[in-house]
Amino acid sequence: MDFIVRQGEENDMHSVLDLITELAVFEKEPDAVDISVTDLINDGFSENPKFKIFVAEQENQIIGIALFYERYSTWKGRTIHLEDLIVTKNKQKIGAGKALYTAVLKYAFDHDFNRVAWEVIDWNVNAIDFYKSTGATYLKDWSVVQMNKENLAKFIQNN
Repeated sequence: MDFIVRQGEENDMHSVLDLITELAVFEKEPDAVDISVTDLINDGFSENPKFKIFVAEQENQIIGIALFYERYSTWKGRTIHLEDLIVTKNKQKIGAGKALYTAVLKYAFDHDFNRVAWEVIDWNVNAIDFYKSTGATYLKDWSVVQMNKENLAKFIQNN
């Protein structure tokens, strides 16, 4: 293994945003990223951080990230939501994705969380097969529902 996995730091956020953008392109949403490096720094490294992040680093370059945060399940209690797991395209297949995934799961286990949850696009068969191979349950009958900022504003103004 010629890379390391460590906790992300403020000075990593430029590279983190690049990887988030790369993931958006992969997921066919190239214009969907609205956050900035400043947002990532403010939200991840304030007095009450909104997320935690592990990075995979190779030769002083960030090649992958796993960004996650705590949430609460009315069925399970304290859970972690894995928001993004990405390794840059030319560094995939070297084990960095599995190492980042393992770091998040170990964090959840070590801190006594009851579940880790995340979304995966249904056409990303490689990711689905990987997750299943680790013992994760793939809930294909559940759909993700979201309300974007514009529609949120319209709803509030009309109600």
